[in-house]
Amino acid sequence: MLLESYLQDTWAAPSATDASAADVHDAVTGELVCRVSSTGLDLVAAFDHARRAGGQALRVLTFHQRADLLDAVAAAVRARREELYALSTRAGATLADARHDVDGGIRVLRDYATRTRTELPDAPHLLEGPAERLARGEDFLGVHLVTPSPGLMLQVNAFNFPVWAPLEKLAQALLAGLPSVIKPATPTAYLTEHLVRIVTDAGVLPPGSLQLVVGSARPALDLLQEQDILSFTGSAATAQTLRTHPNLVARSVRFNAEADSVNAIVLAPDVTPGTPLFEAFVREVVTEMTVKAGQKCTAIRRVLVPREHEAATLDAVASELAGVTIGNPAAEGVRMGAVVSLAQRDDVRRAVRRIAESGRLVHGDPDKVRVVDADPQRGAFLDTLLISADPDAAAPHEVEPFGPAATVLAYRDTAHAMALVARGRGSLAASVVGDDLAWTTAFVREAAPWHGRLHLMDSVNMTQTTGHGSPLPALRHGGPGRAGGGSEMAGTRGVLDLMQRTALQASPRLLDTFRTK
Repeated sequence: MLLESYLQDTWAAPSATDASAADVHDAVTGELVCRVSSTGLDLVAAFDHARRAGGQALRVLTFHQRADLLDAVAAAVRARREELYALSTRAGATLADARHDVDGGIRVLRDYATRTRTELPDAPHLLEGPAERLARGEDFLGVHLVTPSPGLMLQVNAFNFPVWAPLEKLAQALLAGLPSVIKPATPTAYLTEHLVRIVTDAGVLPPGSLQLVVGSARPALDLLQEQDILSFTGSAATAQTLRTHPNLVARSVRFNAEADSVNAIVLAPDVTPGTPLFEAFVREVVTEMTVKAGQKCTAIRRVLVPREHEAATLDAVASELAGVTIGNPAAEGVRMGAVVSLAQRDDVRRAVRRIAESGRLVHGDPDKVRVVDADPQRGAFLDTLLISADPDAAAPHEVEPFGPAATVLAYRDTAHAMALVARGRGSLAASVVGDDLAWTTAFVREAAPWHGRLHLMDSVNMTQTTGHGSPLPALRHGGPGRAGGGSEMAGTRGVLDLMQRTALQASPRLLDTFRTK
């Protein structure tokens, strides 16, 4: 079955004879799910439709009216979310994994709708801050006007969150008055395709405001213009290639990247094994290794602990991992399913072996795994893999096993721990676990420039924390350096970042015409 795209408000199939179409297989059974191609699709007309029909329809709406669209999309997805749960099992996701993806996307839409009505005016634009006096008198003032750009957002998404990622980007784009063209990752394109069918069946969005391209997006990169935005989630290597694309460079197309990173969790010296805070730290590590089979851009890859607590940490984490049941995500009692594909399984195996060259595997076998209700050879299953490595070796800080794997690194002292964290060269998120306020404060000051988000867990908040790997709509999601240097969400700040900020120099009489009540 060739997967269809949704272009110019119509479902369109690629060329039926396309021999280059990619096969997509069930992560659990290995069966063919669909074939994916963009050959023969009229992307020029689709992009024109987005800018002409979708953009014009969205720009005349106020922020509050755009927020109503988000609520309508959220209601449509929620009404049929069971379909997305069921389909997610084909990507190796347990029900809990699917809820992270589907319900998480719904929550982002609703959060943004509520936040917009509270923080932004019921107008199509925003006049920022108090006016600046530009002359001796009061008749020549300066302000900043924030308006929608007459372009589109091209979303290029990763395979691991085929529902949350497009909805999260769509939320901000719609509020900013930008139509979206979604390009999903091939291994889970069928899930995003079904999501778009749910939204389009509901008929809640203006024509041209949402389109879908399955298959290669390379031709689309040549179609982007000065007012467009390319919002990318994926590998650091692909981000580097996109950033230097000749058309993007020539036209100064705005490019936002959220790339992979070797995220860390740091156990402070004051936390001792056997305490409730230490046990919460262990649970955090195991959760990040097993939720979505470790396939999260924010997942913990490096576990930094004081040298004197290394053995206790390895024992505690390995003990927890031993109780994780792996297999068919639809089977009762299964806690972790498969990674998304056999190719992804092989990538993780290679990464783990490279890291283990500087240490040893403490738990799990990259080549063998016991699974429930599935064939471990046909499905893309992996054991949970815990490594102990030389903290000063290069591989643990450079290689990301994008699956159920983490590496324990023992630090000598605080300065060593700070240096090790920085060797990740920029991360989406890091956690620090400890009760010593002076130590944590000093660590944060040193680590903050290397991270988009810092999750600080102590005995006070450990029962309420949303967790290391959970991006939140109100907070920035992105990171410096290797993590891409981009920024998503961040509340209404993120919406305004997608719009054009223009300095106006004028009389108070004219500026008053832009003010909202």
